[in-house]
Amino acid sequence: MDKLYTFGKYLKKKFKTKVKKVPISIPGFTCPNIDGTVARGGCVFCENESFSPNFQKEKTYLNLQSKSNPLLKKQLKSLEFQFFNTIPILKRVYGAKKFIVYFQSFTNTYAPFETLKILYEKALSFPDVIGISIGTRTDSITPQTLEYLANLSKKYEVWVEYGIQSSNNETLKRINRGHDFENVVEVTKKTKELGLNVCGHLIFGLPGENQKEMLKSVEDTINLNIDSIKFHPLYVTDNTLLANDYKKGLFNPISEKEYIDTLIKSIKMLPQNISIQRMTAGSENLLAPEWCKNKSVQISHITQALKKAGIKIN
Repeated sequence: MDKLYTFGKYLKKKFKTKVKKVPISIPGFTCPNIDGTVARGGCVFCENESFSPNFQKEKTYLNLQSKSNPLLKKQLKSLEFQFFNTIPILKRVYGAKKFIVYFQSFTNTYAPFETLKILYEKALSFPDVIGISIGTRTDSITPQTLEYLANLSKKYEVWVEYGIQSSNNETLKRINRGHDFENVVEVTKKTKELGLNVCGHLIFGLPGENQKEMLKSVEDTINLNIDSIKFHPLYVTDNTLLANDYKKGLFNPISEKEYIDTLIKSIKMLPQNISIQRMTAGSENLLAPEWCKNKSVQISHITQALKKAGIKIN
């Protein structure tokens, strides 16, 4: 890629207006890597309530085997509240005219099918919403849900976002991911065969990985025929297994220099049809690295590096 192709550019070209994603966090959603279905404790970098002194064991969480959903009314109310409190900001700050509801936190296909249908269709009923984007795992989406989303995509903009993180199976074991890369390949192939848009998430700086392995993950992800990609640096936050290792001196976060160098090399590898949805990330609950604290400074440094590498931004 010699010219930066952002997701915003993709949306503007397709819809002829400013479209923004509205991030939503649904209460009661979790993942099979936290509830014990495939693993315990979640991925090493995932903030886990069980580490918190205020964690309440009686909380209700859903999974694919749940027969009922006592949280549905609360979920619908939360969805509506988050949406209508966010869009005024997106309109004022970015001049957004249309919206994609982004089911972001945890695994947003890991619930009874009827619950998913109700939540997705509620989101699509909101004013000026032209689609949905579903953040999930490849081991937590059923053929029924995929077929349903494919049917929705005939009328709406529908994206499935898979947390790939790495294509290295040893790394996936090290981070307690709970599935292997072969699962990612199989499910992504099925998703694409149904005509759905796929965004893959990759993390740079995972424990034990060098730049060669990170770039191999980029290559393998490109070969999945994805439509868009997100790049994240691995940072350390409280209430994670990774935080324990960091405090014991067992984990050193990726430096900004290495992260940006890996990012630039990755962007150069991308074919021009794969849009970029994210180039970095940070957290308010940050322990390390220090350079992840200020996202605007990160973007400034990345922009300078892109220009130096000859990658056109506009």
